[in-house]
Amino acid sequence: MKHPTRLPSILLLSLCIRASAPDSLGAMPEIINVSAYDPKEKQRPGASFSEHDVSALRESGASGLIARAGKGGNLDEKCAAFLTSADRAGMLPGIYYRLQTHVDAVAQANQFIARAQSLARGRAWNAPALLLCADFDAKSRMSDILGFMDRVESRTGVIPVAYLENSTQLKQLLGSADAATKAKLRRMPYWLALYAHDSGAGPDFPAPGSPRGLVDQYRVWPDWTLWQYGGVDWERGRSRAKVYNHGLQRFPLYFGNIDRPLERNVFNGTLAALQTFWQRHGLRLK
Repeated sequence: MKHPTRLPSILLLSLCIRASAPDSLGAMPEIINVSAYDPKEKQRPGASFSEHDVSALRESGASGLIARAGKGGNLDEKCAAFLTSADRAGMLPGIYYRLQTHVDAVAQANQFIARAQSLARGRAWNAPALLLCADFDAKSRMSDILGFMDRVESRTGVIPVAYLENSTQLKQLLGSADAATKAKLRRMPYWLALYAHDSGAGPDFPAPGSPRGLVDQYRVWPDWTLWQYGGVDWERGRSRAKVYNHGLQRFPLYFGNIDRPLERNVFNGTLAALQTFWQRHGLRLK
């Protein structure tokens, strides 16, 4: 399929497209997430990319790119370059912040907001919005999660997306919250991480098997919005791709024609729904 390179035309088209979930995972829009550790080392013949040129990701089918803005009080030096090249290639741009417990959550939120606003003002964008996401550490307290969310919303008007690991501690923390707290948490779309059907999270939580199973274990959201089905580990001096591949939900080890591992996601909806979601949970660029 030939992908358009200008987002406004997609937005006009999206008004005429039904925004329900596709019939298969293969039809779901793909989103890549990156950090200063990307690109990883080359592992096979194929197309390469860098923070200055991500056109190969677009040509392989990626609709969006989410770059790490910072982590635990430190900014990511490749973020701006990744977003500039993604926007130039016609991909939806987004940022995430890795929240860590040794730094005050509100201080980290303030750093994230300042970075997002600086990026928004730093150039003329083709994209309509910059998606805002929070990557919550497995040791996060409820005060960290809600404090970060509240600060981002109060200063930007945007409710960020919540990325959560397959974590026993987080499942216990969120699943045992009262009804009012769960209602507040549900305002953040759920971005889950699941790379294998048999990945358990301790004796209290057996392997969820599927994204639906992981949603049920958290006992907060009715469904997932983004699924990180492909992750990357560092083992014996080499990157190792971890990609969900079970039952009817099978993904290839590598993304398209790309010559190295990537962190990869699908959106639970159509391209039209993705456009709407990006603007609802993103900082406006136009």
